Amino acid sequence: MRRLYVPAERWKFRVKAGVPPHFSLEKARFAQKIIAERVVEEDRVNWPVQRAAGVDVAFSGECSIGAAAVVDYPGLELREKSSYALRTKFPYIPTLLAFREMAPAYLALRRLKSSYQLLFVDGNGRLHPYLAGFACQLGVTLGMPTVGVAKKLLVGEVGEWQDDWAPVIYKSRVIGAAVATRKGAKPIYVSVGHMVSLRTAIRLVKAFTRRGLKLPEPIRQAHIAANEAKRLLKSGKLRCV
Repeated sequence: MRRLYVPAERWKFRVKAGVPPHFSLEKARFAQKIIAERVVEEDRVNWPVQRAAGVDVAFSGECSIGAAAVVDYPGLELREKSSYALRTKFPYIPTLLAFREMAPAYLALRRLKSSYQLLFVDGNGRLHPYLAGFACQLGVTLGMPTVGVAKKLLVGEVGEWQDDWAPVIYKSRVIGAAVATRKGAKPIYVSVGHMVSLRTAIRLVKAFTRRGLKLPEPIRQAHIAANEAKRLLKSGKLRCV
């Protein structure tokens, strides 16, 4: 089944009031083009992977909350988590989510004291109309192996299933995969962020997902940390800067 997206060009007048004065759609598209060209789709992971981080971004009122978590492998125990809340400076525009979520995600990751070899991002990588989703932008910026994991299909068609995964095809190119991580649940959508092949990205997602759960543990823990930060924000115990 084909999935449709709304081009950002159709949204620019609807969100004009919330767009920063220096914003240019043309410059944003050019930036995405550069990011897409710099993404490496081959394995440059430092094996064996013993620790991975996950990052998620949530929103509460006028604040963006970046949350990150580090998980050990193979036990998948939580080692560390962090969060950072700041005022949202960019509106919701389809296909430009990275520009909205980069700052809180980056700042949350900066707060981590633990090292990690791999980053899971709650968002798309190559599985994006411009092949430059949030996971690509973050991976290229950090210069590290990054995997995008999304709960919904943004664009493309799901091809023939091969056991527990199926390719996602867009404009005759495989740009991601639908992966069934939990029996009876809808699949998640995995794509290359940076410095990893799609097959390795699928393998890593499976390896870091607990039996009976849907999301890789680093992202699941980051999501829990984001919800905790939202509660602290509402109670006044966390400041939005």
